[in-house]
Amino acid sequence: MKKGENILILGLGGVGFYLAKRLSHEGHAITIIEQGSKAIGRADGEIDARLIRGDALSFSSWTEADAETMDYLIAVTDEDSVNILATLIADRCGIPRKIARVRSLALWEKNALLSASDLKIDLMIRPEELTALEIARLLKIRAGNVVIDIAGGQMQVVATRVDEGSPLAGIKLTELSKRYDDFYFRVVSIARGTNTIIPSGDEELRPGDNAFILARTEDLPQLMEFAMVSDDRRHRVMIIGGGMVGSRVSELLEDTFAVRLIERDERRAEELSHNLKRTELLHGDASDGGTMLQAGLLDMDTIIASTANNETNIMSCLLAKNVIRDREGEDRARHTRTIALVGREEYLVLASTMGADVVLSKKVLAANEILKYIRRGQLLSVAHLHGFEAEVVEAVVGRNAPITRVALSNTAGLKGRIIIGGFHRDDEWQTAVGATHLEPGDRVIAVCLSDHLRELQKMILG
Repeated sequence: MKKGENILILGLGGVGFYLAKRLSHEGHAITIIEQGSKAIGRADGEIDARLIRGDALSFSSWTEADAETMDYLIAVTDEDSVNILATLIADRCGIPRKIARVRSLALWEKNALLSASDLKIDLMIRPEELTALEIARLLKIRAGNVVIDIAGGQMQVVATRVDEGSPLAGIKLTELSKRYDDFYFRVVSIARGTNTIIPSGDEELRPGDNAFILARTEDLPQLMEFAMVSDDRRHRVMIIGGGMVGSRVSELLEDTFAVRLIERDERRAEELSHNLKRTELLHGDASDGGTMLQAGLLDMDTIIASTANNETNIMSCLLAKNVIRDREGEDRARHTRTIALVGREEYLVLASTMGADVVLSKKVLAANEILKYIRRGQLLSVAHLHGFEAEVVEAVVGRNAPITRVALSNTAGLKGRIIIGGFHRDDEWQTAVGATHLEPGDRVIAVCLSDHLRELQKMILG
């Protein structure tokens, strides 16, 4: 994204609020049209943006927003029809790039009467589909362990929970790198309690921490072995909740895994039993441990909680772990993966700390897809770490970048905010340490707190 670009956002629901907050932290000119006074009041205290209370389809609101000066329209209200009409209005106003959230399946079908291009939409977002695809990806890659590909697959970031018996527990990161110095890796982020930590070498991993570790793809098997991260494919999956996400995940997985779906609503369960040919449908309340046991909890390898209720999803994952621990022991509980779907931003880290192995948010996934589209000309890639308030970034160091002036250990503004995990020079990836002196043209992988992404961009790009 170029400096000075103006962005008009319609709607301060989950996606809109989160996206506006992220973009405002990067210092871009944000204008928001929102009808609800409560949402406007909340945004006024948290987001640096011009706020207009009004109807998203009212021409007076668009006039007040100076729509003709905008570079992007992002229409993420709760109504598909409003978002679609808004893109047409934006096109008439001369806004060059238009993004819309559209949940309706009709527009996503191959033979739809109208396509995204017909509606002047440059990027069409469906949060439920993004979430289902991400869950399926996680299971098919590594049974629920979060793995993010970086640098065209040459580097990867893998998540692991630090348990009492883990070789990672109770060791400072500097000592950890010395003890396992025969291959490349670096701990780049830690979730502890409700806090996300960008660690220095003096940081010590503790039991209960969730850590993200950067490694070369070729070194990943060795890393996963010593960190005790499971690498086997899971074949037995329990899904709690047959809504848009849960049913779509079942559809994506049922040809590969044995899938069992528990749905509380009897009519919905019956409907899904006709649509999902290979998924075993059960009617029941999965917030009860007895119901989960009857549904075969102890035989499951992955439990996905995808109801519409945040608390239900978090507690279902916690309950499942506790029941398995009581019946089968700690080792079995540790190897049973749980994935929780949450909507509230403040629950992301909390759910990970309480025991969910992977925590996903529809609004975060949708916002990240939009951010990726907007930033595509500036950074090579930006990925949000699930359950962490942190970003992993791949970028090329600019000619006059501040980070090239001194060694990393002497670069002001890094400690506690930004960590340079590795850099690519002379056709190989190398570990970035305190003595590393980056040069213009180096490709780097950096991790920062979400609020400090703009600072990272300035430091690396210049």
